[in-house]
Amino acid sequence: MKPLGPIPPGFTAVDGELAIGGRRVSELVAEAGQTPLFVYSRQRIADRIADLRTAMPEQLKINYAIKANSFAPVLSYVSTLVDGLDIASGGELEMVRASGFDLSRVSFAGPGKRDEELEAAIASGVTLNLESENEAERALAIAGRLGRTPRLAIRVNPDFELKGSGMKMGGGAKPFGVDAARVPALARKIVDAGCEWRGLHIFTGSQALSAEAVIDMQAKVLDCADRIAVEAGLTLPKLNMGGGFGIPYFPGDEPLDIQAIGDALTDRLELLPETLAEAELLIELGRYLVGEAGVYLTRIIDRKESYGETYLVTDGGLHHQLAASGNFGTVVRRNYPVAIATRFNAEPEEEANVVGCLCTPLDRLADKAQLPRAEVGDIVAVFCAGAYGATASPSAFLGQGPAEEVLI
Repeated sequence: MKPLGPIPPGFTAVDGELAIGGRRVSELVAEAGQTPLFVYSRQRIADRIADLRTAMPEQLKINYAIKANSFAPVLSYVSTLVDGLDIASGGELEMVRASGFDLSRVSFAGPGKRDEELEAAIASGVTLNLESENEAERALAIAGRLGRTPRLAIRVNPDFELKGSGMKMGGGAKPFGVDAARVPALARKIVDAGCEWRGLHIFTGSQALSAEAVIDMQAKVLDCADRIAVEAGLTLPKLNMGGGFGIPYFPGDEPLDIQAIGDALTDRLELLPETLAEAELLIELGRYLVGEAGVYLTRIIDRKESYGETYLVTDGGLHHQLAASGNFGTVVRRNYPVAIATRFNAEPEEEANVVGCLCTPLDRLADKAQLPRAEVGDIVAVFCAGAYGATASPSAFLGQGPAEEVLI
């Protein structure tokens, strides 16, 4: 038996079925007309952002990293609740443009930006978080050709990392950002070229569940930003402090203590150096805002026994839920929060494996899980599916295609 991850608090049953936003899953599936189906809850997103604002210092702004979930209704809704958006491609720029969001409140990070992406960002007034000196040269040349004053910030690769991060993006050799020691010279070059200087972006990692680690990281980010500004002889108009806020996925995971983080940051911001005194300070979050607001629903289409083990075969799988299958950076596969949604109140009766419909042994949604007995036609729910589900899974694999998505 392998334990399941913790179901996010607040999910309840109606007539024995999992309810999302007060509506039974069978009703939601019938309305959508098919499974697999991603269901995202407006209320859960709004509550998460409201709780975060209450915990964080009042002057701290919140940006949404749309890579977590760029489904158009979700993007449009979240954009009404946050202060800015962070994108990582020209395609995401077009998504944001289509949403009608103010492009002057958008920043664009990511290594390997193509010239056409740089041009589109500069022409749109988006802030570019430069990832290298070469990218800076290309951006300056493009801006000169367009006759535009570009908004330029620098993504910093610091000499520290976010402890306990699921994905480390700073500290040591990395493809992300400019090594901290080289940033002051590049910052001076940007300012001397007459660009609109937009400060620094310091993103060290993601998916941390330790408040102590996040507090330590934020303190080091502020110190790093101050050192760079002093050496460059500049003040910072803006500092993107990154994110790193994780959510519980696996057995034993505990929710992040955001109040402890907010209290520590409040104390720290009372002692800001002159270089940061007028800076717009923000954090950049994706999964923390939307991850627990989403549920992936997939129907059991076969129940079979093999050498004494039970397999529940669904019409979904890793092509929509790569992370839940254990193939998105997990070293040792552990079970996500999974339930038989149509028997949500029922007690566990058997040990079963939940697998997808793809012809690969990698297509697993739950291993040796204790579940109520489920039959063909029952619906399986995979929780924590609001981030890096549809946006981070190979939906074209075997010609399966994307799942339906709804925001309720």
